Amino acid sequence: MAAAISIQGLTKKYVDVWQKQEVIAVNNLNLEVQEGEIFGFLGRNGAGKTTTIKMLLGLVFPTAGDATLLGKAMGDNSVKSQLAYLPEETYFYDSMTGWDLLDYYGRLFRIPEPERSRRVQICLEKVRLQKDAWRRSIRGYSKGMRQRTGIAQALINDPKLLFLDEPTSGLDPIAHAELREIVASLKDEGKTVFLSSHQLADVEIICSRVAIIHRGKLLTTGTIKELTAGERTEIVVQGKAVTNGLLGKLQALVPDTERTGSDTLMLRTEDDDKISAIIDIVRGAEAHVLSIVPHRRALEDVFVETVRREEASA
Repeated sequence: MAAAISIQGLTKKYVDVWQKQEVIAVNNLNLEVQEGEIFGFLGRNGAGKTTTIKMLLGLVFPTAGDATLLGKAMGDNSVKSQLAYLPEETYFYDSMTGWDLLDYYGRLFRIPEPERSRRVQICLEKVRLQKDAWRRSIRGYSKGMRQRTGIAQALINDPKLLFLDEPTSGLDPIAHAELREIVASLKDEGKTVFLSSHQLADVEIICSRVAIIHRGKLLTTGTIKELTAGERTEIVVQGKAVTNGLLGKLQALVPDTERTGSDTLMLRTEDDDKISAIIDIVRGAEAHVLSIVPHRRALEDVFVETVRREEASA
């Protein structure tokens, strides 16, 4: 499968005039996104996600490095008609109606009538904006309605590649779930989505691959399945024998064992074969196993572990 985005050594540096020092916003980034996938781009605030997107779109010039979008060089005007961008903060002409706003963007793309009106209607229906809001001023729209309108304007030119920056941020649970479904449906249409989001549960559901960036540096990339591999089991043990050498015996078998109370221990292991041995040791010490709970690693666990490990080594 061809690469929709191919990034080689992309770097952005700027000077902080207040601190009078150089800041590296994006540091030698190398990344590929395949056509037809929803790709999650993850990082803390200030990690360099939005700067990366703006460089790819030609809104910010890189200090070094290069990239191609849909096989064309970054900044090539001929590819821009096939791109779409929804920024984290949307700024619309509030006096316009939702319909008029999409019509305006359609005109910018030089889409003729009656095709333009057909696309406006299709896009508003796709994002499930209520029909009675189509001809109402955007000034009276809720946050969720504005986000729906933002996604609709990103679709007006029927793009092949979309950049979405926090598309579900700050929404109520129902709007959040609906917009997540809308983003997921874009893959079925053969579109490529580059998704920057802090909503890791959403990313885990709809993305095929993700990358984690921290302080401008790429830390890891892979499929959701690869990154979340490894199920952990938590075992709680209780008994007077906890103070009688049981802790040492269990730690020798499972290093991730800690005292959580005067007579309580918590064990964490990814090796299910050790569970029977743990039970035998506990019974032999006349203690009790209170619970055995398996936990699948979530993307949030992977993200926190990866970023904290990088911060600890810095």
